[in-house]
Amino acid sequence: MAITRREEARALDADERDLVERSHHPVLQTITDRDLADLVKLLRERRDKASTEANRRRREMRGKGAPKGAQPSADDKGSRLKVAVLAMAMRRINTETERRRRMNASATLASNARKALAMKQAADEAGQPDFNSRHAHKGMKVKANQRAENLVRPMELGRQRKAASVAQARRDSRPG
Repeated sequence: MAITRREEARALDADERDLVERSHHPVLQTITDRDLADLVKLLRERRDKASTEANRRRREMRGKGAPKGAQPSADDKGSRLKVAVLAMAMRRINTETERRRRMNASATLASNARKALAMKQAADEAGQPDFNSRHAHKGMKVKANQRAENLVRPMELGRQRKAASVAQARRDSRPG
């Protein structure tokens, strides 16, 4: 279920609201890679902290943990919403990080291909022989096979294997 920006603003404090706003689309693509890495770190810390707090409240509600305040928590909807908002922000940032990584890899691959083509064309223009230019002038020499030929027919091997498994099954089914 989508969470509106109004619900996000209600669930977060001012610092968290600023972090989550930077994870939304138009702003996210203008952030530098270093700032994006810092944002990932900060958001991950906030999400983990909110998740821990939500888990503590749930334990209080079930009566498993000691209450943090005078009264045990009666509801954890706000903390669950906060965790969901921060998790969605992390998902957006991770997607953007992966998109940038793929884009960078594609650009690097194209750059390397252009460099290899330039090197190949420079080598062709120089007229030098290829690096590995050895050729068999009189053809290849026959080398005898060292492995001894297997004289047992495959059908016979299968027959013996099946006979052994049947015999083992008979022994296993005997009482006692």
